[in-house]
Amino acid sequence: MSPLGPFAPRGQETTLDVASGQIPGLPGAPVRTPVRSGDTIAGPGLWPAIAGRLATRQLWIELYGLPGYGLTLGAPLVGGKVTAFAATPRDFRPHDPAPGRNVLAGRFMLAGASMEVEPPSDPWNRPSPSRPFAVELHAFAWLPGLMAQGDRGAREALRLTLAWADAFARWSPFAWGPEILARRVVNLACGARRMGAVATEAERLKLADSLARQTRQLLRPPGGLASRAERLTAAAIGGCVLAGAPGQTLRRRALSRLDGALKTTVQADGGHASRSPEAGLELLLDLLTLDDALSQLSEPTPESISAAIARLTQGLRPLTLPDGRLASFQGGGPSTIERVAAARAHDDEAMARSDDTPPAIGSVAGLTRIVSPLLTIIADTAPPARDAWGAAACAQPLTLEIACGKDRLVTGSGWTPASTDRQALRLTPAHSTLTLGERSLNEPLGGWKGELLGPRLVGPPIHVTTDLRDGDGAVWLEMEHDGWNELFGLNHQRRLYLDQRLDELRAEEKLFPTPGRKEMVRQIAAPYAIRFHLEPGVQASLARDRRSILLRGASGRGWWFRTDGPDVAIEPSVHIDAGLTRRSLQIVVRGSARTDSETKIRWKLSPAGASGEPG
Repeated sequence: MSPLGPFAPRGQETTLDVASGQIPGLPGAPVRTPVRSGDTIAGPGLWPAIAGRLATRQLWIELYGLPGYGLTLGAPLVGGKVTAFAATPRDFRPHDPAPGRNVLAGRFMLAGASMEVEPPSDPWNRPSPSRPFAVELHAFAWLPGLMAQGDRGAREALRLTLAWADAFARWSPFAWGPEILARRVVNLACGARRMGAVATEAERLKLADSLARQTRQLLRPPGGLASRAERLTAAAIGGCVLAGAPGQTLRRRALSRLDGALKTTVQADGGHASRSPEAGLELLLDLLTLDDALSQLSEPTPESISAAIARLTQGLRPLTLPDGRLASFQGGGPSTIERVAAARAHDDEAMARSDDTPPAIGSVAGLTRIVSPLLTIIADTAPPARDAWGAAACAQPLTLEIACGKDRLVTGSGWTPASTDRQALRLTPAHSTLTLGERSLNEPLGGWKGELLGPRLVGPPIHVTTDLRDGDGAVWLEMEHDGWNELFGLNHQRRLYLDQRLDELRAEEKLFPTPGRKEMVRQIAAPYAIRFHLEPGVQASLARDRRSILLRGASGRGWWFRTDGPDVAIEPSVHIDAGLTRRSLQIVVRGSARTDSETKIRWKLSPAGASGEPG
């Protein structure tokens, strides 16, 4: 039985139609990020990974698909039968109860799509409207909201869970896929004890057996390096919930492997190895749940877990903007104010700090933050993650997010892995940085290779250098990358000067010939575009001088953007918000740069009224 139903298969999903000039899902919105037709060329370094995946993927599919495979997940082989639940882990993620009320009424609203299922029917033998909907459905994203509806919600959650267990008792590549399975185990583990309280004896035993089987599967291949810490954390949480020797065995196995996974995933500065702030936030929330589950069992939390929680908490502080949400970089969305606050609720150091004291200037996971009383700037000062960590990476070096007060003005496309059909928004023009020739520095892996390895970012390596200095009332941040070297023989340098007394940001973009390669590059004029994508809802008005733009966010405070670039325009753009595509605007500064000489473009952002009105 297909867990997806007959919605468009992955190979036939909607893709960007460059000829039509449309963004899928948003009629009338023009494509501002070019997509090269054809499959991305895989470099020699990618072939070992392709060969390894080809050799193992079919093996696991054949093995796990055998009729008797389910017996290896059963009680006789792994320490006995689970008959009770030992803990009720706290899910630290805040959940809106409204979706739970919708499920009780027979409406599943997930990933921007909906399905009507009148009880006592269930959604498991029906076609899903989209792949993201199917992912959230089988990850049981609807379960926490349903559990908030009291005993009635718990009974309906139990009914749907047992119906899933009947429909998907046998392993299948999608419903039992490692990432979906990990999220389902966490959601089930947090609600299992309450569901067991409203279940009959037979139902409770069936629920416990299903959770045990899924937890055991999490400890088996395949999986992947990038999600290993998340999978092992989920398995450890499941082991805490299952009572007796089986739960203890699963818990110890997961915790023994989690130590090494956390060392690889959580960097010394508190960043996630994928460089996604949201990925670090989600792992932190799972680790807090595991810590709570272990405390309920009166078991000490391993030092590696406590250290990872401390590092992720420390890294979260500078990546949180004044509006209470995260900076959106490298496949990570802004999340929500409530979710970020829940993850930081245990942060004693932040609580002790005065509310009017901004976080320290510095870098986490290659994201550098500089601040003044009214301006907060976060810049991407490192290359995108590579190989297995690059499945959600974005080819957008030196890009910026700028918050003026609590108004997030300059941002990017907001792309996250949930937006599987918006891969073009991972390209260079989809964030606030400079592009040459309307090209992208790297691209997501496509075709059969992308199906095999996932849409990891591939292309020539990008080297980024950065220099951060602060002095009396000012901060200097200089960034440079060589990504345009191969195509145009040029380097891009972005220099930022933040006047902390005037709350004024001055910047210089410089394109210059790569040292030692000037004679190897044709002398041409390369068209450049410097983009500043605006948060949806930000108002932008071009002044009469055609060089200045007045920006206003939700607070109504005005900010002037000024530049000496030859051509300035306000153009339409798109922004992904909670999985939905929204219309937005972008400021685009265009011109041409010679490949045999230096080109400079200056711009600045200052409070309206601070230095006179433009003519």
